[in-house]
Amino acid sequence: MTAERKPSDAEAEAPETSEAQAPESALAEAQAKADENWNLYLRAAAELDNVRKRAARDVENAHKFALESFGRELLAVVDSLEMGLAAADKADAEALREGSEATCKLLKTTLERFGISEVDPEGEPFDPELHEAMSMMPSPNTEPGSVAQVIQKGYALNGRLLRPARVIVAAEAPSGDGNG
Repeated sequence: MTAERKPSDAEAEAPETSEAQAPESALAEAQAKADENWNLYLRAAAELDNVRKRAARDVENAHKFALESFGRELLAVVDSLEMGLAAADKADAEALREGSEATCKLLKTTLERFGISEVDPEGEPFDPELHEAMSMMPSPNTEPGSVAQVIQKGYALNGRLLRPARVIVAAEAPSGDGNG
């Protein structure tokens, strides 16, 4: 009564078949996952390329049109100058001067709106970072080494120097004893 049960031929082959299918199935799944990842990579690479092209185009447009609003604002100054020139033939000198002052004020306001400020250092100590010394001269009203006179104002854009002020620097007054 010790009848041992022997597996049938179908049962004996079943584990071998499932074991043989398992690596093929895993390989197919891995291949499908690899294909999916490859497609995701290609899409990401294409998107990155599009972002780079868009960024380059945006930078190019920013350079190309950076001064657009500034130029538009300056048109009012040009219009004012043209009206002044047209009126110069008929206007007296005082009216022409007043028109020029108004135009200059309009231009300065426009420059300030865009962060351009004057560097007018009269009376301040000479600073070679901000000023260009054109000459030196004695000045009884100005401390030696300070700016005695501004020949041409300087300008800065948001704190960065565009053009230094051209100045005359006060020198020590010569001594009057004649023993120089």
